[in-house]
Amino acid sequence: MTDRPFLDCFSGHAELYASARPTYPASLIAEIAALAPGRRLAWDAGTGNGQAARLLAGHFEQVHATDASAQQVAQAASYPRVTFAAEPAESCSLADASCDLVLVAQALHWFDLDPFFAEARRVLKPRGILAAIGYSWFYVDPTIDEIVGRALLKPLEPRWALNNWLLIDSYRGIAFPGEEVRCTPAAIHLAWTREQLVDYVRSWSAVAKWSAQDGSEALDAAFAELAAAWPDGQARHVTMPIISRVARL
Repeated sequence: MTDRPFLDCFSGHAELYASARPTYPASLIAEIAALAPGRRLAWDAGTGNGQAARLLAGHFEQVHATDASAQQVAQAASYPRVTFAAEPAESCSLADASCDLVLVAQALHWFDLDPFFAEARRVLKPRGILAAIGYSWFYVDPTIDEIVGRALLKPLEPRWALNNWLLIDSYRGIAFPGEEVRCTPAAIHLAWTREQLVDYVRSWSAVAKWSAQDGSEALDAAFAELAAAWPDGQARHVTMPIISRVARL
């Protein structure tokens, strides 16, 4: 168990997070699941609203999906073979040596890492798999990418929490336990309108902080510049490269 307070950056907009966040490549989840020593139980730690848990349910008899935010869990739709619970990642209710896979999707940077890694070791079976995946930036086309970089990402730099920088650095600064396994490079591919992209950006913790501290004027100006370059309702190809760290414990 950790003594560090839960870093809750999303409970206040859990409904937006549920509607705006993308899911993960099914092929990557299948590749990670295939590494597990069995297919009885997977733990999706930091599940948010269950995006990864629903994919895991296609590979395991049971998925235990947890998040420290009860508001996030409340936005998760029920799904066959998935049990949702409001539990911290550093102290879950699973029995010792009960899990074949522990997956953390877009959440590892928010955990108290040493207690979480100890908890993962406790619940995993021998040779079980611990995997962390995530995404940070997106790419559309040179025009949109320039606007995003200048009008959104640059002003947001001082507003990211220190934890966010672990993800921005592709989790390379984290001393991952176990015997590391390389997975096939993957990316999320989306056909999104500008409106969907804006909703996604609004779900970022740093954007909520920016609006709360400085008001919405600069943010609205950035979105207006995007609107001038990207017509309403027009779908474009959005790419989000996936970060992955996977190990056998």
